[in-house]
Amino acid sequence: MSDNWVVQNLENALETWNEKLAEIWQLITQSPEQFKGGTIWNVIVGIHGAVQAIGLALLVLFFVVGVMKTCGSFAELKRPEHALKVFIRFVLAKAAVTYGLELMIALFNIVQGLISTIMNAAGFGTAQETVLPAEIVTAVENCGFFESIPLWAVTLIGGLFITVLSFIMIMTVYGRFFKLYLYTAIAPVPLSAFAGEPSQNIGKSFIKSYAAVCLEGAIIVLACIIFSLFASSPPVVDPDAAAVTQVWSYVGELIFNMLVLVSAVKMADRVVREMMGL
Repeated sequence: MSDNWVVQNLENALETWNEKLAEIWQLITQSPEQFKGGTIWNVIVGIHGAVQAIGLALLVLFFVVGVMKTCGSFAELKRPEHALKVFIRFVLAKAAVTYGLELMIALFNIVQGLISTIMNAAGFGTAQETVLPAEIVTAVENCGFFESIPLWAVTLIGGLFITVLSFIMIMTVYGRFFKLYLYTAIAPVPLSAFAGEPSQNIGKSFIKSYAAVCLEGAIIVLACIIFSLFASSPPVVDPDAAAVTQVWSYVGELIFNMLVLVSAVKMADRVVREMMGL
């Protein structure tokens, strides 16, 4: 570790970035049951169970409304094929509300399998760390007091940008967990809409949206892998240039690469929704 303030400032900013990137890597491979020791998940499961009673009440309501709208008369409902169709719909909707939690966990596990496959195929067990090149450290340490004044300004701005970007990125990943919990807690209400044919689109939209939130993890992992490949071939540093030029060009290109990653992570939900036509 260098004792130069400029180098330390840049290294601290990169350390924060690497920590957040490693945390994202860890969070993406976690399930909601493991997140924060499972405390939040236990509360959400309790809420899901309480909301299930409301979902079952709404199930009957959606079923009755659906039957009234789809059957022109009571005589039509007495026909065996119509009665069977209505009965099967009710049974399937009841199963969706009752076993909704298990269905959602199964869907999440499928996506987690996809994420693991992407990681293994790319050969990345962990995110690649971004390290300050030795040429920059040497050039900065060889600067005099007055030469280092502009470097302070560059590293302060660069370090601030890198730190802010790392927090924006980690907030997006935490936001995905919050959405998973919200969907799980309220699931019985939209799933009950499957009981009626006119209202079934509510249930379909809910499942599609939940699948999109799960798939966000795969897009975030892909974005991190692409950035890690960028980081493994860092910006080229000209050792003959002035120290301030070296630092400015390095920090500028590094922040650009980081902005690309943060934008990709932030846009993960939009990318998935475009893929799924939501």
